[in-house]
Amino acid sequence: MSHSPQGAPGCRVATSVPPSGECPQREQLSMGTPRARLVLFTTILGSGIALLDGTVVNVALTRIGRDLEADLAGLQWVVNGYALALASLILLGGSLGDRFGRARVYAIGTAGFGLASIGCALAPTIETLVLARVVQGVAAAMLVPGSLAILQASFTREHRMAAIGAWTGLSGVASAAGPVVGGWLVDRDWRLAFWVNLPLAALVVWLTLTRVPESRDTDGDHRFDRAGVVLAVVALGALTYALTVGPAGGGVGGGAVTWVAAGVGVLAAVGFVVAERRSTHPLVPPRLFADRTFTVVNVVTLLVYAGLSAALLFLVLFLQVVAGWSALAAGTASLPLSLAMLLLASRFGTLSARHGPRLYMVAGTVCAAAGFVLLGFAPRDPTYVTAVLPGIALVGLGLSMLVAPLTGTVLAAAPDALAGTASGVNNAVARTAGLLAVAALPPLVGLAGEAYADPDAMASAYRAAMWVCAGLVAAGAVLTATALPRRPAS
Repeated sequence: MSHSPQGAPGCRVATSVPPSGECPQREQLSMGTPRARLVLFTTILGSGIALLDGTVVNVALTRIGRDLEADLAGLQWVVNGYALALASLILLGGSLGDRFGRARVYAIGTAGFGLASIGCALAPTIETLVLARVVQGVAAAMLVPGSLAILQASFTREHRMAAIGAWTGLSGVASAAGPVVGGWLVDRDWRLAFWVNLPLAALVVWLTLTRVPESRDTDGDHRFDRAGVVLAVVALGALTYALTVGPAGGGVGGGAVTWVAAGVGVLAAVGFVVAERRSTHPLVPPRLFADRTFTVVNVVTLLVYAGLSAALLFLVLFLQVVAGWSALAAGTASLPLSLAMLLLASRFGTLSARHGPRLYMVAGTVCAAAGFVLLGFAPRDPTYVTAVLPGIALVGLGLSMLVAPLTGTVLAAAPDALAGTASGVNNAVARTAGLLAVAALPPLVGLAGEAYADPDAMASAYRAAMWVCAGLVAAGAVLTATALPRRPAS
């Protein structure tokens, strides 16, 4: 695919180049045209691969552990290796698309994701699988921010929100189908869950290179904050190592290496804050956090997604290890959550725009916390309709009330010029929350080593974990009620 040279300052570059000095005319799409449908399909399918993969891995963990003879720390790294790379590099991935071309970087990310999936599918050991998952995370950091960026750049202003709305709704369908498809694949062979990515990724790459119009920004300073990227990776990696590996070796105080890793993580985190304050082109602009609303909403995001990520992981493990459900049944258990988001999220977004976000954010977090409490009471031989469905439905209702107001408040709190960065920061915060929660919570509730495969140990840890997750989300409710203005300035 050919790419044009940079155009006049302030232009977004397209593949056609007009006479020198003029701004290149980037093709703008309207909803309903064949080209627009293909572009929309391409972005939905690409992001859907990442959504499906995240769902499948949780459902597949017990099978992976048995097949590769992995302990709990190894399984945590299967989840966290991917999350670590994605959380620390997602902002850089968005910048790469702005600088080198959104379609080009999206295609490279999708191709890399597909190739890494081969490594996952062929992995002979848990270490090899973790390495391949890290590569998947690096590729996803280019893929995930690229899908919406392509829609933002490709559609006319009049049709842009309709395109993004269609992307959101159809991505919700992919998310809802993920547990069912993933569980069906894992019941046959967990490696199929990675092989299935290959034809999908190949189709996305071909469509991107042949049908998606190229664009990039030439009116901004696209220098990379190398120090910020390195410090973010070191901080998250070292802290995750300390939380995951330390308890497996006899507790966080059980070894000097664990304390060294924790110290390095803390120092790198402090260094990251200092570097961002001094940088002329920071990865995370400090002035965003000068706004109280932006800061509060991101702390709420951290609390909620920490609870959500850990709870969903423990739920699928409990249903398989303790209740003896198949991977398909365990994956399908969370389907009402995705369906609630699909059917209700946009409605609550409209209501929050009318009445202010605080009411719905508080109600949503309280509802989700109550759902986790109910799930914590599930018996060892649960009946889905009475023991699982009420709790997961409450969590789904709560998230439906919460997510759209939260996202809208983040964007409204940021200057227009930093709206994309603000969204990226909030996305990175959510993924970092899941990363640290999955690393920290298992040892906190007494689960380490091979104990995850013991029904008695898992049952006890599951109940404690659900209470902790409920507490995290409830803390988000308290913070929202006490620190968020009733109607933040837009």
